[in-house]
Amino acid sequence: MEIYVDGDACPVKDEVIRVAERHGLQIHLVSNSWLRYGRHPLVNSVVVPEGLDVADDWIADNIKAGDIAVTADIPLASRCVKQGAKVLDPKGKIFTEESMGMTLAVRDLMTNLRESGEIKSYSPAFTKQDRSRFLSALDQIIHKK
Repeated sequence: MEIYVDGDACPVKDEVIRVAERHGLQIHLVSNSWLRYGRHPLVNSVVVPEGLDVADDWIADNIKAGDIAVTADIPLASRCVKQGAKVLDPKGKIFTEESMGMTLAVRDLMTNLRESGEIKSYSPAFTKQDRSRFLSALDQIIHKK
């Protein structure tokens, strides 16, 4: 079991490393730019070229069944779930095969509503409760094996 992190905007990188240290798990931190975690012995820092979905493609091409993906990107989550990976977002939401259809549909609906001006884009601040939910969900996924 390895952990793949969609790293550019991930607010829980430190938490992933702490949990990975406890369990001795390899982390692949994938981003478009160098991140400060590159010297950690459990972190494989992968810097991909700039471009649309390049980091997502690297993760989807390398993740295997039973691995863990941490991403807020719904299409990437869907690709990873289809490959048998366990997937959660930085707020602790676990994505499953059963939930992906509805999750993708809601994402597409919200995108259309934003593009048409029906609603404004709004991202609530990341909270301590979000961080706590993430840690709990990551532990749950690791122990499920």
